[in-house]
Amino acid sequence: MVQKSKAPPAKGPSAKSAVGPRRRGRPRAYEPEVVLGKALDLFRKAGFAATSLDDLSAATGMNRPSLYGAFGDKRELYIRSYQRYRDDARASLVDIFRSEQPIRERLKRIYATALDIYLSGDSGPRGCFTVMTAASEAVSDPEIRAMVVEGFAELDKAFMTCFRRAREKGELPASTDPVVLGHLASASLHTIAIRARARVPRSELEAIVDGAIDLMCSAAIQAG
Repeated sequence: MVQKSKAPPAKGPSAKSAVGPRRRGRPRAYEPEVVLGKALDLFRKAGFAATSLDDLSAATGMNRPSLYGAFGDKRELYIRSYQRYRDDARASLVDIFRSEQPIRERLKRIYATALDIYLSGDSGPRGCFTVMTAASEAVSDPEIRAMVVEGFAELDKAFMTCFRRAREKGELPASTDPVVLGHLASASLHTIAIRARARVPRSELEAIVDGAIDLMCSAAIQAG
């Protein structure tokens, strides 16, 4: 007698198929600007060399292949983070630089906004990306050096325009040199960035700012 072959048992969903195919690469919730913001926080805190790929992976939730695929190598991610910092800082200050307020009031607003940026950070003041980390990398990296120099020049020009406009409006005497004052204003911004990173209290930083503004506007006081 021929024995009937038994039909093979129906295959139910295996544990693997139930869970679904293993995902590779970028997570579904991948958002470039969010990831870039987290990388920026790390680079501002520790700089380029002290920030490892493991640190970046842990902070962003992306593994190394995903980071490489989305942003290139660590250097490229650093450069993009620096550009993001510059864009954010510019957006915070551009309207104040373009305002038609008296020069003293405008300077106070610029420095107050800058201090908000420098003193931000969950674990302590982060200072200025340009002064605290990018300037160091600029020594050996031509592309970063070009970005730093461009940033300095842009800031100088913005301050010079403020002082030139104040001179045209009669707030400063005709003998005022906007170039000299622009460089002095930028230098004052850089020094409070460094001191902010060293955890100098805001009250002391504001005192430095007030003194710098008094010095820069002293010609206007004398003219009055």
